[in-house]
Amino acid sequence: MIQYIYKLQIVCSTKEQQECITKILDINYSKQNGSFWTLELVENENDATIDFINYFLDILNGKFMELESIGIQRDNISIWFLYQYENQCNMEFKSKDLKRLGENGIDLCISCWNDN
Repeated sequence: MIQYIYKLQIVCSTKEQQECITKILDINYSKQNGSFWTLELVENENDATIDFINYFLDILNGKFMELESIGIQRDNISIWFLYQYENQCNMEFKSKDLKRLGENGIDLCISCWNDN
């Protein structure tokens, strides 16, 4: 089965910082791995498409100054697209979404793997 995993990942150094991120973004994290606060969305092959770039950027919108006040810089924030595929790996991103990422200084990271 094809599965897409989308992550908003924020590098942070303490449990207190992770709790502050949750409070500032007003959303609970999915995973807490040592030095990362992560919000994860999973889309299966037959699910409706998730506009993950805009979803995550909308969560961050207007909150960069608050994040900076607790030591989170924009280069500590990344959006991940993890894609498990069977035969061929193709992706397409809208230029307006990529522009919005760039304007906000957020990196887009992509990881693909084939289980064959």
